Amino acid sequence: MPNTPSGSPAPTGPVSAPSKSRHLKVDVPLLLVVVTLQIVGLVMVFSASYDYSYDLWGDPYRVFNRQLMWLGIGIIGCVALTFLNYHILQKVAVPAILATAAMLIIVLIGNEVRHGAVRTLLQGSIQPSELAKLITVIYLAVWLYAKRERLSNISFGLLPLGLILGLLGGLIFIQPDLSAVFTIFILGGMMFFLAGGDLKQIAILLVVALLIGWVVVQVTPTGASRVQNYLAGLEDPSQASYHVRRSIEAFVKGEWFGVGIGNGVTKVVGLPVPPTDSIYAVIGEETGVFGSVALMALYVLFFWRGIRVASRAPDDLGALLAAGLSMWIAIEAFINMAVMVNLMPFAGNALPFVSYGGSNLVVSLVAVGILLNVSRQSVQNQEDQGRLFSAVVNLRWWDRRRRVSRPYRSAGADLDR
Repeated sequence: MPNTPSGSPAPTGPVSAPSKSRHLKVDVPLLLVVVTLQIVGLVMVFSASYDYSYDLWGDPYRVFNRQLMWLGIGIIGCVALTFLNYHILQKVAVPAILATAAMLIIVLIGNEVRHGAVRTLLQGSIQPSELAKLITVIYLAVWLYAKRERLSNISFGLLPLGLILGLLGGLIFIQPDLSAVFTIFILGGMMFFLAGGDLKQIAILLVVALLIGWVVVQVTPTGASRVQNYLAGLEDPSQASYHVRRSIEAFVKGEWFGVGIGNGVTKVVGLPVPPTDSIYAVIGEETGVFGSVALMALYVLFFWRGIRVASRAPDDLGALLAAGLSMWIAIEAFINMAVMVNLMPFAGNALPFVSYGGSNLVVSLVAVGILLNVSRQSVQNQEDQGRLFSAVVNLRWWDRRRRVSRPYRSAGADLDR
C-alpha cells in the first residue's frame, strides 16, 4: 500500500458518494426539481390535451408531440448554456435586447391574431414576449453589474432603467399582453434593488409603476374587465369571470386527492385552453389539494435553490443572473396558480415547465442552463481556491521538513565523531 508524505497509508478504496456528486459541478437538488417538474408537465399536458387536440386538429397526440419537440430543443439549449461560461452574456446582451425589440415590432407588423391578441410569429410557433422576459433579466443583470458603482446617480440608475423597461413594456403592451408587461416591470424593480439601487429611486419607481398600472387598468378594456371580474369574484365566486368559475369548479371536484389523472371532466366540458393557461386547474381536479400543494412546493424548492446558487455565485454578475432568473420563474408560477383560484386578477401567464407552449418551455430551460452554469462556476471557483490553498500548505510542509531535517543530520554527524 503506498504511503503519504507523512507516512500514513494512502486511501485506495472506492471514491465516496459525496466526491462523486461533487464532480457533477452543478446544483443537483435544483436539477432534480426541474426534472420532476418537467415529468409532471408531460403527464399533465398529455392528460389535458388529448380531447382538446382531437377537437381542434383531429389528432389527439398533436399537442403532446409538439411539446416533446419543444422539450428536446429546450434540453439542447439548457445543456449548451450549462457548459458555456455565463460571462459570455456580457458580449451578447446588447444584440439580444435589440433582436428581441425587433421581433416584438415584427409581431405588430405581421398582425397574426390569436385568441384576440397579436403576440406570435410563424403561425403561433414563437411568442417573442416570452423571450423578452428572459432577455430582460439577462440584459438588466449585465447592465446593473456594469453600472453598480453609479446606480445612486439617477442619470445612471433610474432613468436608463425606466427607458429599457418602458421600451420593451410598451411594445408588449400594444399586443396586448398585460401580464408580461407587469412581470417585466416587477423583475426590473427587484433586480435594481438587489444590485444596490438607491432606496429613494426604488420608491420613485414603485410609485410610478403603481400610477402606470392604475392608468392601464382605467384606459384598457382588457385590464378594466379583469379587475372588475376579480373584485366581483372576491365578493361572490359565482360572479367571477367564466374562466375562473370553471377553474374553481375543477378544484372543487378534485377535493383532497383528485379524481385520478386522465379522469377529469372539466377540461372537456368548458374549461378554456386546458393544456396552457388552465393546466393548474386540471392538476387540481385530477390530483386534488394534495397534488396542487405538492406542485407549489416544487416551485418553492426551485426558488430556494436558485437563490442558493445566487448566494454562492463567484461574482455579482452571477448573483444577479441567478436571482433574477429564479424570481422570474417563481413569479410566473405564482401568478398562474393564483389567478386560477381568483387570488389575483386574471393573467395569461404560463405555468413554467408544466404548461403546453414552445416559447415558454424553451426559454425556461435556457434559464435553467444559465443557473446551472453559475452553479458550475461557483464549484470551479471553490476547487481552484482549494487547490491554491493545498499548494500553499504543501509548500509550507516541505519547507518545514527541510528546516527540521538539517539539525537532525548535524546531530548524527556529531555522534559519529
